[in-house]
Amino acid sequence: MISRQESFLKPVKIGLLGLGTVGQGVANILARNAAEIERRTGRPIQLVSAAVRNQGKAEALELGIHVTTDAASLVNDPEIDIVCEAMGGDDPALSLLHSAIENGKHVITANKALIAVHGNELIAAAQKKGVVVAYESSVAGGIPIIKALREGLAANRIQWLAGIINGTGNFILSEMAEKGRSFEDVLAEAQALGYAEADPEFDVEGIDAAHKLTIMASVAFGMPLQFNGVYTEGISKITRDDVEFAEELGYRIKHLGVAKRRDDGIEMRVHPTLIPSSRLLANVNGVMNAVLVQGDAVGPTLYYGPGAGSEPTGSSVVADIIDVVRAMDAKPAHRVPSLGFQNDALESHVILDTADYRSAYYLRLQALDQPGVMASVAAIFGELGISIEAILQKEPELPVDGDENPADVPVVPIILLTRRVREGLIEQAIERLQALSTITQTVVRLRVESLA
Repeated sequence: MISRQESFLKPVKIGLLGLGTVGQGVANILARNAAEIERRTGRPIQLVSAAVRNQGKAEALELGIHVTTDAASLVNDPEIDIVCEAMGGDDPALSLLHSAIENGKHVITANKALIAVHGNELIAAAQKKGVVVAYESSVAGGIPIIKALREGLAANRIQWLAGIINGTGNFILSEMAEKGRSFEDVLAEAQALGYAEADPEFDVEGIDAAHKLTIMASVAFGMPLQFNGVYTEGISKITRDDVEFAEELGYRIKHLGVAKRRDDGIEMRVHPTLIPSSRLLANVNGVMNAVLVQGDAVGPTLYYGPGAGSEPTGSSVVADIIDVVRAMDAKPAHRVPSLGFQNDALESHVILDTADYRSAYYLRLQALDQPGVMASVAAIFGELGISIEAILQKEPELPVDGDENPADVPVVPIILLTRRVREGLIEQAIERLQALSTITQTVVRLRVESLA
């Protein structure tokens, strides 16, 4: 019979699914910081196996571990205690994690799409088998935001959170603001630098951020993961004019993920957002990430750091390994729940429709330079009860192709900032503005958040 002391000192064996950027970061950290990690856990941790697509390439890394192309053999290996998934994608990652759980192994994943879409079923399966699903690295790379929401802020009722949670989008908007470049120009550079994929849709259209917001909102508000409830809008239509006009009004445009708890439900949305330039979040530039969390007791707290990369993300994976090892000898009921709340206490909050969102708004109109235009615009806002915070009218400019302007009358860019209002009313206002013969292009609408 193995004594408690012998069990405590027995090495914990790790298997990796995937040995790409993140997987190599995990392997490097486990090797380099082995002694420090053992001091934290009280027992040695050994990376013993990795499942890969290209065995020769993986063996060339000379990590001193078993390498296989048979991922099923890894998750079925009785010697492995914890399976870390760094493959990405749905298939075969999902089925492999289910197999690992069924075999009684704890699982750790950096796969934000997998958790956002399939996390509920994985967590339920793990609960039945008495094992842990950990996913710190799936959100914001090296920033320990999940641990902060789940444990550090556990005394708080989280009121809202807002985050820059995609480094590619933040790099593009930062370059547009700082150097006056176009979206297309910066996107091409981001692809050349490896920040953006050849098909950048997940990054620039907000899907990646929506996956991450789903996870944070679930942990913050104690509700099941609901990716389908996230409103998603990208940054591909942001122009240099919008960036410059926002600056003139004292704002910076950032691609934010926002989750808010209200009495009538939850807002979950990803979209370009004007933020006052004095806010810390407005000054997070380049590929960095940051998340601002408002708790009822602590107030606002900000979490900043690298949102991607081999060792930053690997750092979060290894932190999860350490937490899992510490909890292995604890009864399941005594562990920190996967979503921060007891599984039978998760609440199915109403996810609000976009028409019920509440925000301030930036509207950019292209109007004919003729008398009565501003009066018509003001009348629409007055009739709908929408208060105007600021108006910026630029110099007239010659019409461009696509303007509905047969008389070739100069057009005037008009920028309006509204006060907070229900989005349904703004949509009505835009519809009525668009119907005016003096408005020559599609009205541009961006949301404004004070983050106060």
